[in-house]
Amino acid sequence: MLVRVDRLQKDFQLYRLGGKVIRGCPESTFEVDRGEFLSLLGSNGSGKSTILKCIYRTYLPTGGTIEYESLSFGRVNLTTLGDHQMIVLRDREIGYVSQFLKVIPRVPALEVVADPLLRKNGISQKEARQKAAEVLERLRLPSHLFDAYPTTFSGGEQQKVNLARAILWQPRLLLLDEPTASLDHRSVRLVFELLQDLKKQGTTMIGIFHDEPLIQSISDRIYQLDSMAMERYGEEMEERE
Repeated sequence: MLVRVDRLQKDFQLYRLGGKVIRGCPESTFEVDRGEFLSLLGSNGSGKSTILKCIYRTYLPTGGTIEYESLSFGRVNLTTLGDHQMIVLRDREIGYVSQFLKVIPRVPALEVVADPLLRKNGISQKEARQKAAEVLERLRLPSHLFDAYPTTFSGGEQQKVNLARAILWQPRLLLLDEPTASLDHRSVRLVFELLQDLKKQGTTMIGIFHDEPLIQSISDRIYQLDSMAMERYGEEMEERE
């Protein structure tokens, strides 16, 4: 078992609203084997993105555990792992891609995509740029944009750069937080073809997407978040107030 999430929950306390507590996700339990693709399904606000951010440690969970079988440190609990070890895992093993691209301005698209591969494998810059170009070509990004700055791209073009960057270095675990939101249906299919290839190479993925036929085609497991649990929690908090 590569990842086991057990009774994970995340609450947000809004101090500007008198300490009001908002639940980011209901108590969640699931597991993912090596090389599997798990899809998170649920309505808006059900906590899908919050779960991914807890696994990546953008958020510190309020309760529960996230066990991860790492190459660097063995089996660890990501909810209590030290910051330095978490940085190492992000650099070497765990990738995260959302619908938003955050890069340094005035860095060409090829260099943005190739950078994680250079840091992980230590290959030559020429080879890394070549591999980056191959992935961008598969995603149908126009070649004249390869040496342009992604900060000037359209939303869909930025998403292609973002996805190529995450896919190219083949992380051990890849978290996908609605990374195709601005893409047309044809581009989404190209993304899923790349993810299928990545899966065959052994990468484990946990993703949030909205194209149900494609989700069904790639998913080994589907975890449905209980939106009713969120509603019940909100009612309980109102009663306490």
